[in-house]
Amino acid sequence: MSFAAPLWLLTLALIPAAIAAYVLARRRRRRYAIRFPAVATVREVVATTSSWERHVPTALAIAAMAVLGVALARPRVTTRIPTGEANMMLVTDHSGSMAAQDVSPDRLSAAVAAANTFIDQLPNSVRVGAIGFGTSPDSVQGPSANHAEARSLENSLAANGGTDTGDALQLALQLLQGANAKHPPSAIVLLSDGAANAGPDPVSISQEAKKDRIPIYTVALGTAGGVLPSPDPLAPPQPVPPDPELMQEIARLSGGRAFNARSAGELSSIYKKLGSQLSSVTRKKEITWWFAAGGVVLLIGAVASSVRWSGRLP
Repeated sequence: MSFAAPLWLLTLALIPAAIAAYVLARRRRRRYAIRFPAVATVREVVATTSSWERHVPTALAIAAMAVLGVALARPRVTTRIPTGEANMMLVTDHSGSMAAQDVSPDRLSAAVAAANTFIDQLPNSVRVGAIGFGTSPDSVQGPSANHAEARSLENSLAANGGTDTGDALQLALQLLQGANAKHPPSAIVLLSDGAANAGPDPVSISQEAKKDRIPIYTVALGTAGGVLPSPDPLAPPQPVPPDPELMQEIARLSGGRAFNARSAGELSSIYKKLGSQLSSVTRKKEITWWFAAGGVVLLIGAVASSVRWSGRLP
């Protein structure tokens, strides 16, 4: 919950003061009650009102003050609503290191399965494109309302080559810019397991994406212990750890978010979450009237209970 006018919350500081004033007033009343000449008579008159009932009107009035103070601050809650039209680009690394089996059954198979899950999460109004890259971006599908085209591209990827992340991001950005004539929301989802070792610096591309208000959400796939068999049977396996630092920098500079996936389950969960987030937007909904109505009800209750339970002499 957030507040459009949070300074009004300072009025809540009056609540402890009101409670303290009430307690002092009750003590003062007891101090001078002995001076009344007909104490026994008064006790009989007020005996029908229990001790807790005498405090109800004041408690309701103080509660009303608190609720109305919150209402003055104009409380808001965050809700998610469908984006309507949107453009997404899935950019998937299929370099040779994606054949590592530290993610079951292997990194690339887990990535393809998660990408298909992601596509299934998106509403039909979202246009989806896909790029597969190794030494260069070699599989390309622009944003399309036909989600089967992006799914088909993902299913065709095979692990080989280097890692040209920069060119793949640049191409994804160009495709989104070309599809952005009506200015719907756009985003890129990048999945990779290693450091970029070919093409332009992907960090500079992420800065360009920031200017175009196209966030890049990155997923670093794999574990630090990931290896590939060496071509030389006498040589040890080749380590292929992921590079989460680079992925975090790309996401941060573009205005997106970075995720780390060390298993197929984690990867699937991340893609499901991204599918939900990227197909909807957050909006602030003001709920002032709920608190205002609650404050009025409490005030009415305070008046009614005061009339009902306050002791009066005949």
